[in-house]
Amino acid sequence: MGFYEKLNATIERNDSLLCVGLDPRPEQIPAGSVLDFNRRIIDATHDLVCAYKPNLAFYEALGPPGLEVLQCTIACVPAGIPVILDAKRGDIGSTAEAYARASFETWGADAVTVNPYMGRDAVEPFAAYTDRGVFLLCHTSNPGAHDLQTLPVRGDPLYLAVARRAMEWNTHGNIGLVMGATFPDALRAVREIAPRMWILLPGIGAQGGDLEAALAAGLDADGHGVIVNVSRGVIFATDPRAAAMAWRERINRARAAAPTSIPGTANLPPFLPRLSLDLFDIGCVRFGDFTLASGRHSPIYLDLRLLASHPRVLSEVARAYAHLLRDIPYQRIAAIPYAALPIGTAVALDLEKPLVYPRKEVKSYGTGRAIEGEFVPGERAVVLDDLITTGGSKIKAITPLEEAGLQVQDIVVLIDREQGGREELAAHGYRLHAAFTLREMLNTLRVAGRITDQQYNTVMEFLASENSDS
Repeated sequence: MGFYEKLNATIERNDSLLCVGLDPRPEQIPAGSVLDFNRRIIDATHDLVCAYKPNLAFYEALGPPGLEVLQCTIACVPAGIPVILDAKRGDIGSTAEAYARASFETWGADAVTVNPYMGRDAVEPFAAYTDRGVFLLCHTSNPGAHDLQTLPVRGDPLYLAVARRAMEWNTHGNIGLVMGATFPDALRAVREIAPRMWILLPGIGAQGGDLEAALAAGLDADGHGVIVNVSRGVIFATDPRAAAMAWRERINRARAAAPTSIPGTANLPPFLPRLSLDLFDIGCVRFGDFTLASGRHSPIYLDLRLLASHPRVLSEVARAYAHLLRDIPYQRIAAIPYAALPIGTAVALDLEKPLVYPRKEVKSYGTGRAIEGEFVPGERAVVLDDLITTGGSKIKAITPLEEAGLQVQDIVVLIDREQGGREELAAHGYRLHAAFTLREMLNTLRVAGRITDQQYNTVMEFLASENSDS
């Protein structure tokens, strides 16, 4: 049985996401040996947990006898309950192989925490044990996590780059992430990138993490996917069993209350409902009386130009486009100025695909090009814009691309306003691909409480009248 199979079986049997950290401090142990102390904790809590997590440092600090205590402690854990060795290892080549061999073969752990800072080759020796789990440090719970883990990488914080790399490296399906409960916003962002990856969650209890906020941000669509670690709050409690039972019940209450999915969004990719909320929260969705580029009046305005000032949300928007582009054949991305230029740049960087764009105004000086960027006539370009209303601006932008010899069949947008744009493009022989419709986005916002029923109904009535007029 592999680590995650053992983990899921224990979660089901004990109805628990609680992991107890076995981090003994001799000065806090009232009587007896460290091994006796650990054995008492295990005996008192084994039917209340999903895993145990001994931290290697506390055993190394005891010298050679401490390592014997570690090995005996792991042996004391009942069969069927996984053990996560918190070692935070990470090194190159043969050294990483030795660390992996020590963790899994010498100590007999089912999973281990690994520092991914040195890259894929430092992680692979651990992941090569396909029946064991590997939890990569992503955004840790300590205050100093901001020193490095939030530094920008192509506009995103480093921890998001780690999460994306973890998805790429997870070829055996045995890699998870360590995410601190003290940073629920980071946890939410990582869950959107990795909707099914298991997360080891330290920072609850003595470190002050908000359990309810962390689970609301980190649980997967099935209400699982998070291993909640509590160490001092259980092992040094007056009654460890009562403490473990209280933590398990609190975790289960938070699981039941957590919004693991938004009604009406089951058919959307898992990151899109959250993206709808992000667009609203940064001001991209406005209500009032607006005149659109087509000359029509609308009770809602979508200003995606704001994305340029919000790199995290822009990155998530780029992922939504990448999701659509995966099934479209093309050689060039052609972004329509102006709103789509930062989006197109983000998509090109994410997918490492070349970008061109048709100019709105052809220069009378310099090269006088109508299209900026390199391309070869005959290549296929996919046109990218922020949203679509009627389709007229798309056709206008496609014309110079085709005149220059590029082939265009597909147009990709984030939002379809559902005002005839898809039909107009189809009449000219083009296919529209939209991440979501205006109705889908507004339904998400309404159910999540971001907008009122009146705002939702006003826009629905507007769309109904627009479609009846057409």
